[in-house]
Amino acid sequence: MPRYVALLRGVSPMNAKMPELKAAFESAGFTNVRTLLSSGNVAFDAPSSTESALERKAERAMQEVLGRSFYTIVRRSSHLNELLAGDPYAGFGVPPEAKRVVSFLRDEPQPKSQLPVSMSAAQIVCVVDREVFSAYLPNADGPVFMRLIEKTFGTNITTRTWDTVRKCAAA
Repeated sequence: MPRYVALLRGVSPMNAKMPELKAAFESAGFTNVRTLLSSGNVAFDAPSSTESALERKAERAMQEVLGRSFYTIVRRSSHLNELLAGDPYAGFGVPPEAKRVVSFLRDEPQPKSQLPVSMSAAQIVCVVDREVFSAYLPNADGPVFMRLIEKTFGTNITTRTWDTVRKCAAA
């Protein structure tokens, strides 16, 4: 049975308890459910299906169990492992101290700007399929990278650090 990861937008320990989130996914019939990092990452097994069908199923289950739903993007764990192995940052001169982040989209992205694009100490370096790869250097301007990503791709996304993608792929 394939392993999947649901990446939920806007989840924090303040608005969703991980045991309840796990119960919601189990109520949808998903098995071997595991929440990761208390920030809206759920690994689970399910029979082969389209990602969009799994997204809808997860959102319905959250609505029924939690009384609310979170925007959900699903990827196969194997896909996340392929992204990690491919290192899409190579060749873009990203400084070693830069934070690397991946934004996930449900549909093929339609960037509003030619890539790469940058703002302050943040840069969107490339898009591969439905993932946007960015890097930033933390600075006093705050989370500029999120403003840049949302300005370029809209808000129907969810973003994870490269390290979080690694942890999700391994879950």
